[in-house]
Amino acid sequence: MAHEMGVRVGSLPPGPYDAITDVAGVLVGHTTLVSGDGPLRRGAGPVRTGVTVLRPHGGSLAGEPLFAGHHVLNGNGEMTGLGWLTESGLLTSAIALTNTHSVGVVRDELAMIEAAAFPDPGNRWFMPIVAETWDGVLNDIDGGHVRAEHARAAYDSAAGGAVAQGGVGGGTGMICHGFKGGIGSASRVVHTLAGAFTVGVLVQANHGRRERFQIDGVPVGRLVGPDVVPLPGTAPGAGSIVAVLATDAPLLPHQCRRLAQRAALGVARTGGTGEHSSGDLFLAFATGNRAVPADLNDVAAPPLYQVTVLHNQAITALFDAAVEATEQAIVNAVLAADTMVGRDGNTAHAAGPHVLAALRG
Repeated sequence: MAHEMGVRVGSLPPGPYDAITDVAGVLVGHTTLVSGDGPLRRGAGPVRTGVTVLRPHGGSLAGEPLFAGHHVLNGNGEMTGLGWLTESGLLTSAIALTNTHSVGVVRDELAMIEAAAFPDPGNRWFMPIVAETWDGVLNDIDGGHVRAEHARAAYDSAAGGAVAQGGVGGGTGMICHGFKGGIGSASRVVHTLAGAFTVGVLVQANHGRRERFQIDGVPVGRLVGPDVVPLPGTAPGAGSIVAVLATDAPLLPHQCRRLAQRAALGVARTGGTGEHSSGDLFLAFATGNRAVPADLNDVAAPPLYQVTVLHNQAITALFDAAVEATEQAIVNAVLAADTMVGRDGNTAHAAGPHVLAALRG
């Protein structure tokens, strides 16, 4: 996305799509809900919201889980299912991103999708991963506009290849560093003694203060102040960021947790500080160890793992990739987003032309 505009952060090369889908097998789908204009009428709109679903592979995650870990920079937010993920070290569902007040309905639908893979789901339990950021500046967030069918549509539409970014899916109504924000994705490829690996990141960026925003060290937030691009009227720093990291490296759960931690450094490099009001939640999973295919309905014969482990001496390259890809994903979210007018005429302006001009000096 940003690299098409000549903006690339860091020094590591991206994958073919510069997106989380550069990790083989990872799929992303969106449902975007935009309707109505004018004053807020709870339950009627205006609507500026949606759902993004990330599927680590095309099958049932409950039947074929992946090793995963998470990190919380600041916990004023929600990501369901972390209790079981921490306990088991396994990602057992697709991952969905939506607005703060729609987490429940999306979570329930993901549970039903997983249950459908088993003829007797009463013998199993499902702990879906659903994360949120707050889009109430632009959206009728209390209106209950995200429904089960929207979550399912995002799940069903998930695909590889290029990832739609900016004001789409769960990022539809989001604001980042005082500009229009939303969904961003990026990837980096690294070469280690164990081989080449890809780290991909997808963010829902709804955080940060304008004056702190920077791209590859350039203080664009100070160069493009409110006198140039007006702020949308939010409290400075209010908001959150969720990041999902994927890698094809063979990592164990504690190594995934370490990878997730590095997303915080990518957030910091763009100027985020994990403010009190921010929910900064990061999850990383690894596709390098896959369960041996088994009968998903045979609870007496659970899948087995053939485990390969990347030596810790080679993991620093993945950390570097995670930092750069997170930074790039945030930049992509901002540069891909168009100006959006939401409820009560609240407007989140696109950063694109002004930021590009600042970067080019």
